[in-house]
Amino acid sequence: MKLCTTGVLAFAASLTLPAQTNTYKISGPFTHDNLTVFLIHGPNKTDQRFLTLEEALDQRKVIVYETRDVNELAIENVSDEDVFIESGDIVKGGAQDRTLKDDLILPAKSGKLSISSFCVEHGRWTQRGRESVQTFDSANQALATKQLKLAVKLRANQQEVWNGVAAVQASLASAMNLSAHSAASPTSLPMTMEVPAVRRSIDGYIQDLAGVPNRQDDVIGYAFAIDGKVNSADIYGSHQLFAGLWMKLLRASAVEAVSEHQPSKQFAPGTLADVRAMFADADSAKPSVRDVTARTEVVTKETRQSVMFETRDRAQNGAWIHANYIAR
Repeated sequence: MKLCTTGVLAFAASLTLPAQTNTYKISGPFTHDNLTVFLIHGPNKTDQRFLTLEEALDQRKVIVYETRDVNELAIENVSDEDVFIESGDIVKGGAQDRTLKDDLILPAKSGKLSISSFCVEHGRWTQRGRESVQTFDSANQALATKQLKLAVKLRANQQEVWNGVAAVQASLASAMNLSAHSAASPTSLPMTMEVPAVRRSIDGYIQDLAGVPNRQDDVIGYAFAIDGKVNSADIYGSHQLFAGLWMKLLRASAVEAVSEHQPSKQFAPGTLADVRAMFADADSAKPSVRDVTARTEVVTKETRQSVMFETRDRAQNGAWIHANYIAR
């Protein structure tokens, strides 16, 4: 249960990364138990500063409205700052907890806009405790498994999302030998992630890995492996945006690692070559382009082994803001 590290390794210049960016560096691996993290270093590709959805809700600069439609919410930016919403962000409250389908750049003074969502809770359709049933007041959790991410981002399948939530709850319970359900909302994924036993189960991961990017202002993303197999990577257009999302990303990765943890299983930590192979495979695919809003464009590249989603900002001449790679 020690933190293992190696030095900084050069990212192959020939590797095609978002928007044809040039050379990156990767540092790591940094490992706690069955979770291995690599940091991705590079220059900022955008000077635009974004609030995260978590920050914007905490500061009451964004309102997320319940619509009574499982797969669609409304959202409004009432501030003078642009907000970056990340696919997989979970908003808690309303009639049912939801996760948001797409990356979205929400401009200042946006007015009320529709946003696609999926339910990450099953059965509740009433107020929970003192939470508002008309709005959602927090977004401090994110989807915790690649199966859930693919169900939301690639296949847009609500039943798969419900099945994925049930699966991660069952896996966590098996790994901890304790219930992973919240008494207040047994089918809710974010409530599961707040169960004291689950929070304790990720404490070691957080203590060992949270400080890894500290004092490195060129870190713009990370990749991670579980049980030695590369899982996913997230790269951002700026260090500022990565830093604002890092703890939410790490918590979700740690929950996934706990859900797959088998103390008796032997494995070698993931390698730089494995990360490089995931990037190269996804980047080799033919792109498809989809408009999310007039400002936000998402490019998808998909192979049998991996998939990549790249979010671009038309207000910045198509500058890329986020690239998410998932190994299947």
